[in-house]
Amino acid sequence: MQNRILSVDIFRGATILLMVLVNTPGTWTNVYAPFRHAEWHGYTPTDLVFPFFLFIVGTSIVFSYRNKEVNSNTYKKIIVRTLKLIGLGLFLGAFIIEFPFFKAWENIRFPGVLQRIGVVFFFASILFINFKWKTLVGIAIGLLVGYWLLMTLVSVDGVASTLERAPNNFANWLDVKVFGSHNYKPDYDPEGLLSTIPSIVSSLLGIFTGLILVSKQEKKATLLMGIGGSLLIIGHLWDLVFPINKALWTSSFVLVTAGWANLILALIYYLTDVKQIKFGSIFRYAGANAIIIYFLSSFIAKVMGQIQVGDTSLHGWLFQKIYVHDAISMEMSSLLYGLTVLAFYAFLGYVLYQRKIFFKV
Repeated sequence: MQNRILSVDIFRGATILLMVLVNTPGTWTNVYAPFRHAEWHGYTPTDLVFPFFLFIVGTSIVFSYRNKEVNSNTYKKIIVRTLKLIGLGLFLGAFIIEFPFFKAWENIRFPGVLQRIGVVFFFASILFINFKWKTLVGIAIGLLVGYWLLMTLVSVDGVASTLERAPNNFANWLDVKVFGSHNYKPDYDPEGLLSTIPSIVSSLLGIFTGLILVSKQEKKATLLMGIGGSLLIIGHLWDLVFPINKALWTSSFVLVTAGWANLILALIYYLTDVKQIKFGSIFRYAGANAIIIYFLSSFIAKVMGQIQVGDTSLHGWLFQKIYVHDAISMEMSSLLYGLTVLAFYAFLGYVLYQRKIFFKV
């Protein structure tokens, strides 16, 4: 049992540290292609990070709730954790360093990464404790197919919907209608309302993997690799009619990212559980405090971006003074800055783990 949880912790920690890396380059102007998000359709390694985290949220739900008696206290804990995650996300979106320390109401972004994690956790948990895996498979398929039909068949103000970034994109149109100025961009939000529906399936697919890990099934790594490969194939075939797109969290994107997650987790499981190879402790440390590491990295980066040093921010000043040199490219300088930030939070994870300090959100 512990080894299985260890495998999940390593995967979670690697995901959260990669999330820190791609979110804190030295400068957004100079970033290597693999560390950028796709412009619209398609995906890069960076586009795998967030769905990997939602996937592992699902896997962790299995470990947390599979043997627990379902009662009012269970629902209360799920709701409280959901509200905490949403609250932390709203705080990140609203905070500024100047009095009154919060943005004007019309400028506060309502959707966000932590908000989506909270909503997905809520629905995935509720579904898991109420339905058997076969029913969950049906729900997952229904949500993915239903989202595809919504995005392609529903017209927008009498105009046929498009999957491009345009006013008649149904998901984008709905975000503007519901959230108005509270979106990440004026015309859409990558953690928008409608795209949250398929993101729940990212977590459900993680639940199926968790159920395999805790089962008595033999050759689990082989099974997970087979599932991962199958999801990749189906996802890329679906891409032909419903393009892989992170901003829209398309159904093909869900399957492809879950496919890669299964393949990578299967490899970790094979090395740690089957072959008993000891590795990845630094990821395990970070994984044990994943949410607080993500929150702190986002909060500190935001504060450093708002503190003025001369004609730039503290972030920009540190980057220019320490990392920018004629002998190396700006892309490399930007990456080195990000790696330094990653190393700091990896060390923080190590310290917290050694002191047995675990922040439960």
